[in-house]
Amino acid sequence: MNISGIQPFTEQLLNNLEKVIVGKRQSLELTVIGLLCQGHILIEDVPGVGKTILARSLAKSLGCTFKRIQFTPDMLPSDVTGVSMFNQITREFEFRPGPVMAQIVLADEINRATPKTQSALLEAMEEHQTTVDGTTHSLPKPFMVLATQNPIEYEGTFPLPEAQLDRFLMRVRLGYPGLNEEIRVLELQQLKHPIEDIDAVITIEELREAQEAIKTVHVSGLVKRYVVEMVRKTREHADVYLGCSPRGSLGLFRAGQVKAAMSNRDYVLPDDIKAIANNVLAHRLVLNAGARLRNLSSDKVAQEIIGSVPVPTGDFSRGTAR
Repeated sequence: MNISGIQPFTEQLLNNLEKVIVGKRQSLELTVIGLLCQGHILIEDVPGVGKTILARSLAKSLGCTFKRIQFTPDMLPSDVTGVSMFNQITREFEFRPGPVMAQIVLADEINRATPKTQSALLEAMEEHQTTVDGTTHSLPKPFMVLATQNPIEYEGTFPLPEAQLDRFLMRVRLGYPGLNEEIRVLELQQLKHPIEDIDAVITIEELREAQEAIKTVHVSGLVKRYVVEMVRKTREHADVYLGCSPRGSLGLFRAGQVKAAMSNRDYVLPDDIKAIANNVLAHRLVLNAGARLRNLSSDKVAQEIIGSVPVPTGDFSRGTAR
């Protein structure tokens, strides 16, 4: 697949997802960007807006294996990764894979698990493998984690550590539907749930080709500098205790390539970077005590940082930007 094939590829996938998720085009686009970047998505929103259905719909649209992990405080790391069990017949240990050994994994209410259990996902999300009893097991390809958390109810939850948050490419919110959209939801689900009728519209092979194709999108030197300057500003801002890591720079760089390809361009514009920067950077920021006392949100601080970085101009397709 070449760059010109990315736009029809994503349109086909988005149209299929919209049969189930009504009126959330922007959130769906961000999810597809995460998929093509081979990244992971943190969906932060209130209950009942379609977080779980989004993950299931994505898996069905791709024909991928799907597993759902319902995180609870009493869950153990082995409940996620799997366990080695002794077979009395063969007199050998056998690996029983956990739910993380799937192509699309829904980590539901991830912040309800203890930090020890949350950390079971760290190796899987970064290295696409998991180690149990000293043996390393490769995860299937593609592999994507969609984790959900409720931003309102904090009782019985454990905040995600910075190392965990940094492994999510983006934070996405769905939000409540509008009036007409909610009426449409009622109509679609009057007789049965629309997810029962959607089929796979993209093959895994096509997905892999698309994931490789977006890496060839041209990024001029000035756009790369724009990305890095934006990330470096997060480390220097007065309200930020801990800014974004180089993984944030790479995530923004790769997401910009996908954003450009979805617009049927083989080069990245600063506008592509600016459009997705908040989703890529905000959840990585750790604000200092003074900012928290003033009730500042990481989204607001990130938006301020994004607006403060000068936008380069020029012809980015030929690398003559100035």
